[in-house]
Amino acid sequence: MSVTDVYLANSETYAATASDAYATEPPSKRLAVIACMDARMDIYAMLGLKVGEAHVIRNAGGAVTDDAIRSLVVSQRELQTREVMLIHHTKCGMLGLSDDAFKREIQDETGIRPPWAVEGFERLEEDVRQSVLRVLVNPFVPHKDAVRGFIYDVDARSLYEVECEGLA
Repeated sequence: MSVTDVYLANSETYAATASDAYATEPPSKRLAVIACMDARMDIYAMLGLKVGEAHVIRNAGGAVTDDAIRSLVVSQRELQTREVMLIHHTKCGMLGLSDDAFKREIQDETGIRPPWAVEGFERLEEDVRQSVLRVLVNPFVPHKDAVRGFIYDVDARSLYEVECEGLA
């Protein structure tokens, strides 16, 4: 039995026992979180969120890509979220990852160069600020008054805010 089969069976148990208590739309806390997909970060536990309270948008590095913006715009315009938390973390696999080297490796293997940016970065706090700025300057994001950036320290298991005043 594959891992997917195990989780599929778990979903059947969940469906039989799940409560509708948190099945709200839109998210009750009106919060959208953009975070790295790293498995060491349990965003719900870290923030004390319950199902139905926030949208959590995840990708490699917590990058504010066109697709992350698309999800955020839908979250704000269609589902009334108003606050945005951007969460990056220490010991991220994207830290120091070269877009060119990564793309070259894939191209050497497949014969096709990926059209998307890998979004590797060199300095963590600077990348958080860049991510906040990408949200603030995007013309499609309507609610920008409460956009804040954070770093999760995976060793200390603590979250701290990155100073982002005056970016836009």
